[in-house]
Amino acid sequence: MERGRPTGLFVGLCTLDVIQLVDHAPGPNEKLTARDQTVAAGGPAANAAVTFGHLGGAATLLTAIGAHPLGVGVAADLRALGVTVSDLAADSAEPPAVSSVLVTASTGERAVASTNATAHRLAPPDDLDGLVAACDIVEFDGHHMELAVAAARSARALGRKTLFDGGSWKSGTQDLLPLIDVAVCSADFHPPGTSTPTDTLRFLREHGVVWSAVTGGADPIQWAGPGGDGTVAVPAVPVADTLGAGDVLHGALAYHLALRARLTSEGFAEALRAAAVVASRASASFGTRAWMREG
Repeated sequence: MERGRPTGLFVGLCTLDVIQLVDHAPGPNEKLTARDQTVAAGGPAANAAVTFGHLGGAATLLTAIGAHPLGVGVAADLRALGVTVSDLAADSAEPPAVSSVLVTASTGERAVASTNATAHRLAPPDDLDGLVAACDIVEFDGHHMELAVAAARSARALGRKTLFDGGSWKSGTQDLLPLIDVAVCSADFHPPGTSTPTDTLRFLREHGVVWSAVTGGADPIQWAGPGGDGTVAVPAVPVADTLGAGDVLHGALAYHLALRARLTSEGFAEALRAAAVVASRASASFGTRAWMREG
């Protein structure tokens, strides 16, 4: 640990998450009474920013939310959790993206429907360089790609670390990768011509990413870097809800990477291990916030 309180800029999606805990996913025309529910700001970048702040960092979220009453609630939720919000759709009267989430109680598996970032095309703000310069690390979730590429170019020019959350391959990802220092992707992230985690790690290396990893739920995280490769075990916990676990992992990883002035193989593996502990703790409780209240 080589630095003081880390600062992070999180670029990407913010949604309103409506999460219901159910016994099973409903069939056609079936109505269910949920066991529990929670409503919170969500989205990969937003959840990562919340995690980063909870661990002790100063997080800024660069995203689109809007002035609709639902958006006002989303922004208020984030600010109450200590996240600074830079809303590039602040004048929009349209509602924010809403994610409808069903979590199956017996398995913790989730089903999600959302419009994601399709309603907004965000141009880089005039103060983008200032936002980037004020942070130690910039994290991207692959949404709002034009904005992400611009912020990544700024980070590269200013010497700031960049972290990519590869949930799935999206149009424009190929333009972002050469500007990324660290990429941690899910098993559902399949670049062209790849079918295995080993393929993905090789693809990332060939496209300029220095440090990379692929997660697989409870399976060990596979990673690779300039000094070699390896795996990191994921702590075993009773899984209550997998929603947002990957987002939490990226927020925690951003925090631990920001504390390091330079990366080594040992340091990268340690940061992944610490992030996996936090993500596992999050998946042991329902919703995306309960883990922060429980420990």
